[in-house]
Amino acid sequence: MAVPKRKMSRANTRARRSQWKAAPVALSTCPRCGSARRPHTACPSCGAYGERTYAQAVRSEHETY
Repeated sequence: MAVPKRKMSRANTRARRSQWKAAPVALSTCPRCGSARRPHTACPSCGAYGERTYAQAVRSEHETY
């Protein structure tokens, strides 16, 4: 395994880390209600995923558990 011979300077370290960027979150629209949702997940507003509907995803903003 290769081991560096010298300490990497702070500028070089930060220049290398500047390429570490988070990818933007991909959003798609729900075919049933039209709200934005992440792909391959159930819709947070209506609970639809393909032909199925999940009851846990359907909830109001004011419900308390």
